[in-house]
Amino acid sequence: MSLTVAVQMDPIEGINIAGDSTFALMLAGQALGHRLFHYTADQLNWSDGRLWVNARPVEVRQVAGDHFTLGAPQPLDLGDEADVVLMRQDPPFDLGYITATHLLERISDRTLVVNDPKSVRDAPEKVWVLDYARFMPPTLVTRDLDEARTFLAQHGSVVVKPLHGNGGKAIFKIDEGGQNLSSLIEVFNMTWREPHMVQAFLPGVAKGDKRIVLVDGEVAGAINRLPGEGEIRSNLAVGGRAEAAELTPKEREICAALGPELKARGLIFVGIDVIGGEWLTEINVTSPTGIVAIDRFNGTDTAGAIWDAIDARLAVR
Repeated sequence: MSLTVAVQMDPIEGINIAGDSTFALMLAGQALGHRLFHYTADQLNWSDGRLWVNARPVEVRQVAGDHFTLGAPQPLDLGDEADVVLMRQDPPFDLGYITATHLLERISDRTLVVNDPKSVRDAPEKVWVLDYARFMPPTLVTRDLDEARTFLAQHGSVVVKPLHGNGGKAIFKIDEGGQNLSSLIEVFNMTWREPHMVQAFLPGVAKGDKRIVLVDGEVAGAINRLPGEGEIRSNLAVGGRAEAAELTPKEREICAALGPELKARGLIFVGIDVIGGEWLTEINVTSPTGIVAIDRFNGTDTAGAIWDAIDARLAVR
């Protein structure tokens, strides 16, 4: 069945098609015969119970430098004229992002929004993961320098990162002596109003940070992301490189614990991060990535699996 699909994303001209998961979803949807429309989150409009955008029909193709064609903008009622909205804009998870989830929630009884906007709002990556603290490395959430010093003394080297950061940005390692910890907390406190995350440093990160993708609660595949030269961060966006990966028994246990809750919350496309085969660090629900690399190594079709899950959700609505 052909669907009308509105893709809420960042400007399409700026994406890297070699690894962009949203683009992979668009290619797969187009191959299935779906009509695709592109818009950005700041184009949402609401009045008299209607949520609409001036969206542009879009065609996509796997050609670097010539990967899309946009049609003329046209009004698109997301509640009455769209079958699916893919909410795929990148964080920051700020008030603009949160407001978009509130607006999309108002049509979610008529249009399937992927991922479910209320669930996305209720599950910021580094906060919801605290529900699964039994799988996490020792973790402190704080703005207080003295608390951070005490935690450092207990655990040796630590990693400090913004609670609502993304893409491996602003992640710092502080060694056992604590040099620069006070300056770093000072800068973080001036930059962000919310608390920050401090975690025991895991030496196993040198062997990679595994991204595991779950589709409607089921494991679709995984890649291991290795840090670049002189880095502790393994995110592909900051120079990490990917390699094929299998799941450890502990990782399967983590996925089994998460899967039913992801499915119940309408979180169809989720990426979790696990270090050392056992330490869960993030549950990514806002705009997860990794499916292009996973499919390249494993010969799978994760984008197709996501569309199958969307079809199954639509069939029971």
